[in-house]
Amino acid sequence: MYQQVINTLRTAYSRESAEQRDKAEKEDWKVVERQQFVALLQQEGKKTLLEIGAGTGKDSLFFQDNGLRVVCTDLSPSMVDLCREKGLEAYVMDFLNLDFMPASFDAIYALNCLLHVPGTDLSAVLQKIHDLLRPGGLFFLGVYGGIEKEGINEHDYHIPPRFFSHHTDEFMQRVTAPFFALVSFKVIAFPDRTLHFQSMILRCKG
Repeated sequence: MYQQVINTLRTAYSRESAEQRDKAEKEDWKVVERQQFVALLQQEGKKTLLEIGAGTGKDSLFFQDNGLRVVCTDLSPSMVDLCREKGLEAYVMDFLNLDFMPASFDAIYALNCLLHVPGTDLSAVLQKIHDLLRPGGLFFLGVYGGIEKEGINEHDYHIPPRFFSHHTDEFMQRVTAPFFALVSFKVIAFPDRTLHFQSMILRCKG
């Protein structure tokens, strides 16, 4: 199932879709989340950051402009092309095939990408992320959740429609606990949405 999801996402995030995303304005609350994370990284003297599911590279460019050495990955070649056009070091890689040496990064940033990982594969992805972090490294994990729901979103505007995996707050804290210590967990609610945003900052154990 994992590989089928990855193949569908790669098709959905075509060049046209990537360029549309690149033109979109980032929502204010996402800007705040990003700023709070970079402030923590600066406070702790973190130097290197990996962004997974980097999309068109807007967040990676922000972290790079704030003094971090940034590497970014996305499963879509179209997204990676746009990252590189911004002067970023970027690679086509999916969640289970992040081809870097263990303990390579001080921080990892994943905004609204792990919600595409099937629940049965999430622990394996978290293990991979853990292994790429140095001990004490920080991981920002942000996804939409609050309920248990998994499957293709038939009303998705992407072609083909994408797979999503949403989880309760309790599940997200439980599934990350074997690999990370919880630094903070924040819920951002939206009056017009069933799902809320789960903002997690996690510290690598070991």
